Amino acid sequence: MIMKTNRASIPIAGSSFVLVGGASLVGSATAELLLREGAASVRILDNFAFGSREAIAHVVGDPRVSVIQADVQRLPQLIDAFQAADGVLHLAAAMTISMDRDPWNGLDVNVRGAQNCIEACRLAKVRKLVFASSNAVYGYGSGVKGDLIEGTPFHSEGAPPAAVLYGASKIIGEQLCRAAHRAHGLDYVVLRYSTVYGERQHYRAANALYIIETYDSIKAGRRPKIVGDGSETKHFVYVGDLARANLRAFESDATNVAVNASGPSPITTLELVKLVIEVTGSKLEPEFVAPDPTKVRLTSGGAFEIDHALAEKTIGWRPEVGMREGIDRLVKWIEKSGGTK
Repeated sequence: MIMKTNRASIPIAGSSFVLVGGASLVGSATAELLLREGAASVRILDNFAFGSREAIAHVVGDPRVSVIQADVQRLPQLIDAFQAADGVLHLAAAMTISMDRDPWNGLDVNVRGAQNCIEACRLAKVRKLVFASSNAVYGYGSGVKGDLIEGTPFHSEGAPPAAVLYGASKIIGEQLCRAAHRAHGLDYVVLRYSTVYGERQHYRAANALYIIETYDSIKAGRRPKIVGDGSETKHFVYVGDLARANLRAFESDATNVAVNASGPSPITTLELVKLVIEVTGSKLEPEFVAPDPTKVRLTSGGAFEIDHALAEKTIGWRPEVGMREGIDRLVKWIEKSGGTK
């Protein structure tokens, strides 16, 4: 259901925003874009368990930016931080690798943390919440096929437990948003991110990690490894495109809706590795290896494409940066900055 009201629309210029889990890849790009488009204030809230101060170093000099060290599992801290905020972007989450290492903490962060963020929005009278979900809500493996639209059901058969837990935790987060809208009228938009990559890339997300590991292997003179036969499809989205999606979600009249936010087109593992080889100017040939059952890697495979029609209709967004351009930007950033964080 899509409800449209003037109340749900927040202009970027002159408004105040809190980025929960903001010292991150997406948070840093979103903060930069908010400032560029005239936000009155941007509060970057993070407990720095995963986020880093280096990721936000390029924006903290702006007088409109404040950094708040706080935890999504501490509701009073969120309530204090959200006072007088117009919009909140909830990014804080344990991803698949973290869920594999510590599932209990991962569920606490992704479920209790989401509920705390929602409750703090209600108590602080925040006008709109944008909740960062994932295309993991559709599941994993061979059961996920065709065009993924927002009503596609969850598939879990044969997927790694950590991946299923991550996807399920995002489903719960989305439903908590729906419940708060129904019970309290909280306006929200859910954005179902694909794997994010780009400048200030980190070593935490399973699929994005594969890009970085491929780059690192090439730079070390080692043949990059392709897990399996290279035919598995992956879905990435450039971080700058997601920053735009976050802002358009705040500005739009849309509420009580979940939409896909992926890149322009999917890519196979083989195509991805060849692309990194090409962008780096390497002559190395990839090496095909069997999957390591002890590692969580490449969690979102399948013969499917992610449809963006609802995102364009409701928030006026579509992806713009293709993988070739995005990888080129990432490699240039790595070589200019001296490495990933």
